[in-house]
Amino acid sequence: MGRKENIQTDNKMRFYVFEDERFVDLNLYQFGWEKCRPDHLFGPAARSHFLFHYIISGKGWLDAADSKFHLHAGQGFLLCPRQVSTYCADPEEPWHYAWVEFDGLRARESMTLAGLNERQPVYTPKNPDNQVLPDLMQIIDNHDKAPLRLVGMAMVLLDEIVQTSRTKIATGNKSLRNFYMREVINYIEGNYQRDVSIEEIAANRGLNRSYFARLFKETMGVSPQQFLIQYRMTKASELLKGSKMPVTEVSHAVGYENPLHFSRAFKNLYGISPSEYRRRHAYQTPEP
Repeated sequence: MGRKENIQTDNKMRFYVFEDERFVDLNLYQFGWEKCRPDHLFGPAARSHFLFHYIISGKGWLDAADSKFHLHAGQGFLLCPRQVSTYCADPEEPWHYAWVEFDGLRARESMTLAGLNERQPVYTPKNPDNQVLPDLMQIIDNHDKAPLRLVGMAMVLLDEIVQTSRTKIATGNKSLRNFYMREVINYIEGNYQRDVSIEEIAANRGLNRSYFARLFKETMGVSPQQFLIQYRMTKASELLKGSKMPVTEVSHAVGYENPLHFSRAFKNLYGISPSEYRRRHAYQTPEP
């Protein structure tokens, strides 16, 4: 577990695929850099996770949310899950950028605090002379570290994006909304193994179900039901890859009494059955 595949095509591009899905708050999927050719274009395409680019040099443009953004060195841009976008290097000064693809419970919250979203994808630093963010991007790219170390560095990177963003949203020390969401997530983490309902989660926090559902989706970007399913399926994928537990027992371990319902939910999210997922991720004894 925690293997990182290093793929190199030539001296103008490098990226790594992060192969450890145990991290729920923040998980990495890939990161790297590219020195693009003039007019090099990518898209239109949509991603499954957040993808942040930081422009080291050069310039280019991004077409997203029915708007075209012209970007230059020192800026960055965020591509959100399921958002269709196109971006292209300048014909005279093609950009050289670093990127990191990520997701998790803290992902949307961090990007929201930075003032970045589908409609406003452009990161501009408050202080153009601050080199902490590009240095962090380089540190992550250059270090072959253990998964926990890489995820920790990515956490610092996200915080740096939030703290240095010109569009950072001002918040109090403890907003009521963040308090509720943290409490709700803690409750889900502690009770996903049983047949817990959204009504129960809302009632446990003393919230009206409709108000809770709206508050949750505004904060997390998905409905409480979608979040609960995704959380359970993430835990199920860990059990399928990291143990020899029968699929029926995996189903019960993540709160599904009916294995058929579990298999259907798993396939809806991963595109394959739990058994096929296990075949593709054969059990291996974790490395010391």
